[in-house]
Amino acid sequence: MTNHLYANDLPDGLNPGPVVAVDCETMGLNPHRDRLCLVQLSGGDGDAHLVRVEKGQTDAPNLCRVLTDPAVLKLFHFARFDIAALLHAFGVVTAPVYCTKIASKLARTYTDRHGLKHLVQELLEIDLCKQQQTSDWGAAELTPAQVDYAAADVLYLHRLREALDARLAREGRDDMARACFGFLPMRARLDLAGWPETDIFAH
Repeated sequence: MTNHLYANDLPDGLNPGPVVAVDCETMGLNPHRDRLCLVQLSGGDGDAHLVRVEKGQTDAPNLCRVLTDPAVLKLFHFARFDIAALLHAFGVVTAPVYCTKIASKLARTYTDRHGLKHLVQELLEIDLCKQQQTSDWGAAELTPAQVDYAAADVLYLHRLREALDARLAREGRDDMARACFGFLPMRARLDLAGWPETDIFAH
């Protein structure tokens, strides 16, 4: 089931459980220029909640409460971008987080294909349609294809995390992954502050 909400309509009593999958759709890939349009959430129960963010909106207290709750792990694919988009839109740092893209890069070193489509296809044997990835997320009404695409971006992340955790443990890289996840909120802050392409650890 897919529920449509506006950010200020997210209920006070929303209980995402200890792990909630999160994804964002924006007007582009520059968080300073391209506004946040949609936030998708799933508690891993097969339901997706699509939260519309209105143009110019800077507050979403119930959504931000979930994003900043230290007891709720936020599960992303490419968390670096989404954390930056949420920080720029609402002024909150999302934490704690888990990123399936980073987990994949640490555990699946036999390939350079770490996109969500490739992960879901290999680890879950499910084919995702990504045709709506570059569509207009600022439109007044989302198309059924956009809704299906947006929901799919969060509906499989819990199962992916389980599969990737097993791979990370097998390769002895779970501690390394946790350290990377812990740094992601700061990495997003560095992106917004002007160091998006700079390796600050380089000589």
